[in-house]
Amino acid sequence: MKLTRKEFIQRRHQRVRRKVFGTSERPRLAVFRSNKHIYAQVIDDTKHHTLVSASTLDHELKPELSTGATCDASAQVGQLIAQRAKAKGIEKVVFDRGGNLYHGRIKSLADAAREAGLDF
Repeated sequence: MKLTRKEFIQRRHQRVRRKVFGTSERPRLAVFRSNKHIYAQVIDDTKHHTLVSASTLDHELKPELSTGATCDASAQVGQLIAQRAKAKGIEKVVFDRGGNLYHGRIKSLADAAREAGLDF
């Protein structure tokens, strides 16, 4: 049985989620990447509650971005999610790459969030 790319990413995400769990002290930074955009959320899994979110569709980033499918756009989303998390008092998170490989747009978002002050 040959898996499609999407099915393979979903299986990898299930493997990652078995190990990565967000708590109140250290919530989970979940990243979803589509072909056109990238989305990031800080989630408290104990309460099943999204604390902070950011994406390339946000009004704060929309005028600056020509398209959401670039490493530069991902870096801006990483900075924005870190700023919003720090405003809510969140300093430490666990990183959930969403089944995607850690390179390209995922890596640039993570690096920008680290530079902006998130610890993971």
